[in-house]
Amino acid sequence: MAELKLIIGNRAYSSWSLRGWLPLVHAGLDFEEVVLPFDGPAGVPTPAIRERSRSGKVPLLEHGDLRIWDSLAIAEYVAELRPEAQLWPSERAARAVARSVSAEMHSGFSAVRSAMPMNVRREPFHLAVGPEVQAEVARILAIWSECRGRHGAGGEFLFGGFGIADVMFAPVATRFRTYGVSLDRTARAYVDAIHALPSMQRWIEDARRESWLIDKYEAVGRA
Repeated sequence: MAELKLIIGNRAYSSWSLRGWLPLVHAGLDFEEVVLPFDGPAGVPTPAIRERSRSGKVPLLEHGDLRIWDSLAIAEYVAELRPEAQLWPSERAARAVARSVSAEMHSGFSAVRSAMPMNVRREPFHLAVGPEVQAEVARILAIWSECRGRHGAGGEFLFGGFGIADVMFAPVATRFRTYGVSLDRTARAYVDAIHALPSMQRWIEDARRESWLIDKYEAVGRA
């Protein structure tokens, strides 16, 4: 198999990089990580990112001559490379729901993304948010509750075992912990399970060792 190489941005802030990284780790694939940090206080893509990625974004998975430049596409590709990793549920109906909620997370929740940028280095605090963010948070919590209730009996995650749906929501779990979102028992247990993963602990530890700071993310909630 040709060498796999994953291009990511700052671990502290890049939720999409985390989404590209987790499937590779959980599938047990060997790959090289290349970190190309965003630049300056605004966190814009660097020339190095734009040179490597035609979209100007990360993550980017390189597999020989193949380039895959979207986190959900990367996850799907990894699932095909390693079907035994069971990144999608084996049961058809559960798999359809998992794909639906993954796509909803992938394309939606812009208010949460804007108001609550991922920053896994910050100590938790309560962030006051407006009604649009509150509505999106409520929808996310409803997704978690429904998936856990209907499909999660086999484990701690949305569909039992860890899979692509959890990959999509893992950065949200970090946001909810960082910004002090009020959680019911089901959601709190899910957020705790995400953070207890060795892969997540490794990502956060590596993020804490990064020296890069992006002002607009560090300033959230500070007067």
